[in-house]
Amino acid sequence: MKPYLTALAALLMSGMAHAADVIDVHRDANCGCCKDWITYLEANGFEVRDHVETNMSAVKQKLGVAPRLGSCHTGVIGGKFIEGHVPVAAIHELQKRDDLAGVAVPGMPAGSPGMDYGQPHQQYQVIGLTTKGKDLVLGDYLGAQPVR
Repeated sequence: MKPYLTALAALLMSGMAHAADVIDVHRDANCGCCKDWITYLEANGFEVRDHVETNMSAVKQKLGVAPRLGSCHTGVIGGKFIEGHVPVAAIHELQKRDDLAGVAVPGMPAGSPGMDYGQPHQQYQVIGLTTKGKDLVLGDYLGAQPVR
């Protein structure tokens, strides 16, 4: 193979190895903050498949999202749920952990990803739900950044 073809093949294969992770987002048609969260995910390298739903309660129940963790939209990555305005750092944490069934930001905290409309930000927690049904606090956040 000619050297430039070898280099091209290597470049294409490295690009395939770094293909965007896909998140399926289930949302109500009339929700603006859900669209803003999708934009945030895409800006952070995720490929989003947008699913407009007529019954979000049924979607959440099917995916195992406990009502106490509820928010307005639900994402799915690698068979695990992402409930609400979860920051990218917490999604990456979810992907690394086999003990988690999903992560959630309950409610709609001001300043969280998709909920930043110029108002003062609320501090909030990202909750992980273990595969055994236990809640774990994965981190405290302000905006999209962890609070240290």
